[in-house]
Amino acid sequence: MVKLAFSTNAFKRYSLQDSIKEIAGIGYQGVEILCDVPHAYPPAEFETARAQQVKDAISSHGMQISNLNAFTLYGAAGGGGDVYHPSWIEGDGRLREVRIQHTVDCIRLAKRLGAKNLSTEPGGPVASPSANDGGEREKNERVFLDALRPAAKVAEEEGIRLLIEPEPGLLLENSGQFKKFIRSVNSDYVKLNFDISHFYCVNEDPARLVYELAEYIEHFHLADIKGRVHNHLIPGRGEIDFRPVFAAMQDIGYDGFVTVELYPYQDCPVQAAQEAYSHLCRIMGESTR
Repeated sequence: MVKLAFSTNAFKRYSLQDSIKEIAGIGYQGVEILCDVPHAYPPAEFETARAQQVKDAISSHGMQISNLNAFTLYGAAGGGGDVYHPSWIEGDGRLREVRIQHTVDCIRLAKRLGAKNLSTEPGGPVASPSANDGGEREKNERVFLDALRPAAKVAEEEGIRLLIEPEPGLLLENSGQFKKFIRSVNSDYVKLNFDISHFYCVNEDPARLVYELAEYIEHFHLADIKGRVHNHLIPGRGEIDFRPVFAAMQDIGYDGFVTVELYPYQDCPVQAAQEAYSHLCRIMGESTR
């Protein structure tokens, strides 16, 4: 049976410890920790002593870490960071190095926290839709692969899974692009963070993809979507039918975490998490009957 978790990226107005407390109080079995400001941006802002405090807080609530979210980079040293930048495919090698080092720091933080995996962006934004085809795409994929390799090596050394998360509008946005890229990576420690809403936005069937991508899946993100527009909604407020997706998870024997990611609800994260939990518990029950 899959387990539900909630991401702290909806709780940016709360401390990390308070976020964990609120998420646990609703009933979630896991928590995904944002590896960015204001929660767990490594390394200077998150030393070993604080890591132990977080581990103790999670343990005291009978929870586990579902994933570390190393996607956004607002805390980038020197400023200039945002949701996507610095990315894996920056034209400036010094900026790519910021992304690489951040990911390595997050891998080592995952080891200290006892987390099994962390998610990252699928390359980064492309200049235009036309730049995501042909020679420009191949060039960007080579840059991404070269930048990913040192982080993948550290992931292997630490025994942590580094999960690529395809997203609309970024270098890898659909299942075909992901499969082509992942075959070139050649590492058992680079896998997939399967974001149900992202695949839905690019007109793919998430339930079918669960079977198709089963060998790569290590973790799921979940949010609802309306009109195939990439805007995360509370489950039940959009149009995704999650029942066949959960049924597919059961069929492939997935028993890990599904993390609800509702960062647009920072004004009311507790209410959003509660509504999502109630809806998903009902859906999960229906999908296993």
